[in-house]
Amino acid sequence: MTKERLYLFDTTLRDGAQTAGIEFSLEDKISIAGLLERLGVDYVEGGYPGANVVDDQFFAENRTRDAVFTAFGMTKRAGRSVANDPGVQAILNCAADAACFVGKAWDKQVKVALGITPEQNLNNMRETIASTVEAGKEAMLDCEHFFDGYKANPDYALKFVETAIAAGARWAVLCDTNGGTMPAEIAEIVAAVLEVAPGDKLGIHAHDDTGQAVANTLAAVNAGVRQIQGTLNGVGERCGNANLITLIPTLMLKPGFADRFELGLGPEQLERLTSISRAFDDLLNRAPTRQSPYVGTSAFATKAGIHASALAKDVSSYEHVPPESVGNERSIMVSQQAGKSNLLTALDRHGIAIAKDDPRLERLLRSVKEREARGYSYDGADASFFVLAHRILGTLPEYFTVESYRASVERRHNARGEQITVTEAVVKTRVGDELLMSVAEGNGPVNALDVAMRKDLGKFSERIADLELVDFKVRILDGGTGAVTRVLVESRDGTGERWYTIGVSANIIDASFEALYESITYKLMKTEASVGV
Repeated sequence: MTKERLYLFDTTLRDGAQTAGIEFSLEDKISIAGLLERLGVDYVEGGYPGANVVDDQFFAENRTRDAVFTAFGMTKRAGRSVANDPGVQAILNCAADAACFVGKAWDKQVKVALGITPEQNLNNMRETIASTVEAGKEAMLDCEHFFDGYKANPDYALKFVETAIAAGARWAVLCDTNGGTMPAEIAEIVAAVLEVAPGDKLGIHAHDDTGQAVANTLAAVNAGVRQIQGTLNGVGERCGNANLITLIPTLMLKPGFADRFELGLGPEQLERLTSISRAFDDLLNRAPTRQSPYVGTSAFATKAGIHASALAKDVSSYEHVPPESVGNERSIMVSQQAGKSNLLTALDRHGIAIAKDDPRLERLLRSVKEREARGYSYDGADASFFVLAHRILGTLPEYFTVESYRASVERRHNARGEQITVTEAVVKTRVGDELLMSVAEGNGPVNALDVAMRKDLGKFSERIADLELVDFKVRILDGGTGAVTRVLVESRDGTGERWYTIGVSANIIDASFEALYESITYKLMKTEASVGV
């Protein structure tokens, strides 16, 4: 039986950016686009060109390799042509391969919010879609308020979809904008839409205001739509969007879906799911939700003794899918085999070959778990895991050691009477038999330490010349000013590669220094082969 293809459209960088408390920087967007490429989604909606400086910079070049790089925007305004609408032109002239426009499918919203006639609204949308196709971009339409609009005026809502597809839209996406539609209603309304449009041109965009965004999405798929819009970890305005991290394994592993549909990703990408979900939370500088389906630390945890006993006899007793299929692991294990399996996968990703029965693997597993108990998290800090693995396996070269470091912050008045803050760092390092001392100023103690440590590493200086600290995030693990602090540092080099390192300490400077030290070590290790040492 031939399976039908479902297409995943991620809107984390656009609709997810509407989440209260989330502000994506350019570097954040680039990093998240990389996570989405690793996951294997079909479309990455990167934001709204012309709306802000960050999105303008993000769309200055194509940010994806495999996924369709997509820009979001509004259909043209009434009373002006597409050519004279700066919003539409910003989208048509950006580096995106596709454009997803939003238009109101509820005639009440057209009259009240836009102040135009329903027919004008159709014309605006039609001309925008046609111009996008003419410009050589894939055109899509988010039919805003579609389900509420259908309930109020089904003829207009259906005509909105028909007009979009006739104008050349690849997808007409049915949006439950207010998030209040029930799964049974979704199925019934989608069935009506299929009378005027084929399912392979329809998508679903669900919000989670009743806690049913995933259920509504699955209901729409069952009814016939073939594009799914959602976000990583369900981020989005108000209560969030449909969670792709939940939808993907459901569609790939559950009967009724897995036997009827296929996605553009396979088991290998599915095994990255937990790591990607947690890495995304690390980028947001927030703790992962322990009880998240499939990927939470409690998703395959069993506390009750009777349950643990049953689990020891048959793991399927309290596990609806194998934890390792989504890159997770059970927290109560008969043996440590599941943990070792994940570890071997991570080592293989870094090109580190080791036998399953190698005793060093047990030491590494124990070290990872001990460090995670102290606050480390390696899901979002792959470079630190790489360094730790080589250290435990005894294959980490000793490029340099830090004898001591000191950072000072002085607040004083300058010669003009202005209050300024001066930060200075001194780092003493030993490279082979040579003792080196570097002094540097920075815009803070972390920056000063970073500059000082990279200022003079003797024979290794040339190899880290293109190393750059890109981002720096701090998270307090326990309350209070004396709490344990986790620092996540993002670095990049001249090749464009980015990596993350982590440091944990009760002292924020010490935690930062640990992450910086491991970033430099990782850079030296990855350049080792290229210099033939």
